Amino acid sequence: MSKNILYRLYALSFVGICLVPTVLMPFVKSSSDKEKRQLAAKPEIKTEDGKPNFGFFDDFDAYFSDHFAFRSKLVNLDGRLKSTLFGTSNTDNVIVGRDGWLYYGETADDFMNINTLSDRAVDNIRRNLELMDEYCKSRGAQFVFTAVPNKNSIYPEYMPFNYIESDNVGNYEKLMKTLSESGFCLDMAEALRSADASIPLYHKTDSHWNNLGAYAGHVRLTEVLGVESCSLGTSWFTRNDRLGDLAAMIYPDEEAKDTNVYNDYEFTYSYEGRFRGLDDLTIKTTAPDKEGKLLMYRDSFGEAILPYMAECFGEAEFSRVVPYRMEGIDGGSVVLEIVERNIGNLQKYAPVMAAPKTDAPENAEVFKGEGVIVKTESSGNFSHVYGELPEEFFADGGSRIFITTADGTFEAFCCFEDKLLEREGEFSDRGFSAYVPQIPKLNPGDVTITAVKSDGTVLKYN
Repeated sequence: MSKNILYRLYALSFVGICLVPTVLMPFVKSSSDKEKRQLAAKPEIKTEDGKPNFGFFDDFDAYFSDHFAFRSKLVNLDGRLKSTLFGTSNTDNVIVGRDGWLYYGETADDFMNINTLSDRAVDNIRRNLELMDEYCKSRGAQFVFTAVPNKNSIYPEYMPFNYIESDNVGNYEKLMKTLSESGFCLDMAEALRSADASIPLYHKTDSHWNNLGAYAGHVRLTEVLGVESCSLGTSWFTRNDRLGDLAAMIYPDEEAKDTNVYNDYEFTYSYEGRFRGLDDLTIKTTAPDKEGKLLMYRDSFGEAILPYMAECFGEAEFSRVVPYRMEGIDGGSVVLEIVERNIGNLQKYAPVMAAPKTDAPENAEVFKGEGVIVKTESSGNFSHVYGELPEEFFADGGSRIFITTADGTFEAFCCFEDKLLEREGEFSDRGFSAYVPQIPKLNPGDVTITAVKSDGTVLKYN
């Protein structure tokens, strides 16, 4: 057989192998369940308004990349080769650590203390939490805030050597310092580091704490709330039954199970209404022979702690709805839990509650410049006033923002409503947002915005 024939056979074989994923694409469906993302949609030749889709080929490239046949198997193979041979990941969403540990890619900046929040942003968050605390107190409720540390904040020793911590102060440390004397803040990192645990409190291949870590957080949280913690039963035991979310991203074709920790305590609480899973937006529970009520705003870290908290209150509600709906609070305990990597979200999306009424700031200078954005809309029983102020409304630190309408003056949350302002994904430490008594057809021109700067000067815009 001549060399030319061999070359041709080799070329045909190579082309044939490359065509297999394309030819079989209609018959082998891809799934995004394990990768925790939405796969690209099939592109259309025309846009919704009937015009030619000039981005068709870019859309098709994205669609093909997400849907070619045997994609999960090939991605899985690529992930195994890179993690085993080079200690790297095939996706920015996952960091491959040492000894089989995986970390969420979005926590890298927090770990290295880079791209941290500005001092003004931290001051905004502090004031926002103070306003929530003041509102809860006015409604006869106790408020507690806690941020659950990222996994690499508690277990940094397994991070890759090329991730080097800077000398900067991180977001978590900044916030804990400014809230140290607030009376409503629980330092969850300190609680976890001081917990007596012979096994890790976080999963190796998942971004979350395990049941033991959640229980340690629960014990500290109930101490602050003045409630007896849930019993342990008689012993802890382990099972390899946790499908790690990080492992699923880089090994989508495997059932990569992680170890979880359980105790033999038999829970007595029950779910009220329709319950589908611990990731439901709203979950309500009741527990026999228990008193008090709990409202807990939580994220995915709240799933593991939910059973322990539900067991300790006669009535409990666990909500993942954002913005936080606080207008119905009436006594009891209110907990706000958020993971460290999302601390910046506390200056987005003002909670739905009546903004506190106050006296209008005096001695205000009128601002005659440009750059003030004021938006108004009707929202349930409220008029929602939000927007962004230019730099002139701020001194070195943050400012307290006040909104004056025909019904009086109200203090606003220092929140930048990125979605409502059609700037989704952006962050700004110059935003404001408040729910004030409803005024039919309230226009931005009917609103006065006043800022009391950190240096004591006052500036207003109408």
